[in-house]
Amino acid sequence: MRDLAQRFPENPLLLPKDLAPSGPGLQVISLLNPGVFRYHKKIWLLVRVAEGVAEKEGVIFFPALNATGNTEIIEVPLNDPDLIATDARVINYKGLDYLTTISHLRLLSSEDGIHFTEPQSSASLFGAGYLERFGIEDCRVTRIDDTYYLTYTAVSDSGVGVGLQTTKDWQHFEPGGMILPPHNKDCAIFEEKINGKYFCLHRPSSKEIGGNYIWLAESSDSRQWGNHHCLIKTRPGLWDSARVGAGAAPIRTAQGWLEIYHGANEQHQYCLGAFLMDLDDPSKVIGRTTEPIMVPTEPYELSGFFGYVVFTNGHIVNGDQLTIYYGAADEFVCGAHFSITEILNQLN
Repeated sequence: MRDLAQRFPENPLLLPKDLAPSGPGLQVISLLNPGVFRYHKKIWLLVRVAEGVAEKEGVIFFPALNATGNTEIIEVPLNDPDLIATDARVINYKGLDYLTTISHLRLLSSEDGIHFTEPQSSASLFGAGYLERFGIEDCRVTRIDDTYYLTYTAVSDSGVGVGLQTTKDWQHFEPGGMILPPHNKDCAIFEEKINGKYFCLHRPSSKEIGGNYIWLAESSDSRQWGNHHCLIKTRPGLWDSARVGAGAAPIRTAQGWLEIYHGANEQHQYCLGAFLMDLDDPSKVIGRTTEPIMVPTEPYELSGFFGYVVFTNGHIVNGDQLTIYYGAADEFVCGAHFSITEILNQLN
């Protein structure tokens, strides 16, 4: 498999130890794939920060937001017969699923796109309400005119859906509620309207029939979405055989809307690929890479909280250069450059 990524020699750019926990009793476990945008001549990352509780022999902890919006720590003995804890990310207790960490979103900025710091004046975004009880994750950032649209995964014991917030100044945020109900995630809004309508990519999924596929939807107001089309399905025997999901907002090129997406196989190994949609009718897919454009190869991609993972939902475009910021091994934030032309040449 060919890898087109020119990884930053400074990788990883951010490690869990680089950020302080959000509250007492918590520790930062992972920094994951950030949303990315430009603002006031700087590059900004909206990093997913996953926090947990220090391990204790014979006990497992899992955090969740209570009715007051504060983080509550639930403690369960490992020998409890009602506990199923075979996954590092999700456990089942008394028939209900819980996350082993709780995530929020934190802003960091950079002058050079490599060295990021957390401004004291920047706001962090936390889950709010019962539909975000287990936190908010994996934010995509889209700018249309002077408004930034933040679509993120909202997690609770009711399921996993897509939440929306908007901002113009990154200090004041307007909640848009849950725009796509469970089970849905990986939502990226196009950065311009097409024929007067908003468009987005999203990923509904079903355990019984169908699969984890990329869909297209349209909206007149960015809140109510309809006219859904299934665009990209998994491919048996290939690197994206188990699930696929959108990355950041599609990139407008002369040939069409270019989307960088993630795919995984049955071994939960995540790579990046690309597909191309028609400029006037994005429900028409006109090309897709057979092989991935990026494969986990570096130690920081192969080993971490959850190894063999490269996963992106944020990038910066500068002419032909596409700079992708990505999560590596579900623990580190990294960067890589690509040539858009080179990606387009890999489409079939």
